[in-house]
Amino acid sequence: MAKKTKEADAQFDSLMQTIANKLKELRIGAGYTSYENFAWNNGINRMQYWKMEKGDTNFTMKSLYRVLEAHQMSFEEFFNSLEN
Repeated sequence: MAKKTKEADAQFDSLMQTIANKLKELRIGAGYTSYENFAWNNGINRMQYWKMEKGDTNFTMKSLYRVLEAHQMSFEEFFNSLEN
């Protein structure tokens, strides 16, 4: 049972890092070299966003929604883009 938990944790950590990398890619693609400026300009707590972009936090769907809203992107578009 412990092995399954470790595997699931590793898969989750990998997914979080994939999401974090995509958020950073989207920010840079939107012309923001600084995560702080992106957060500030879009009304997102800068520390919360920094943690999301680093993959250091288990954030809420609401937080992800706010970031995707800033990029004018749906959940479907975002998660489909992770597969590419």
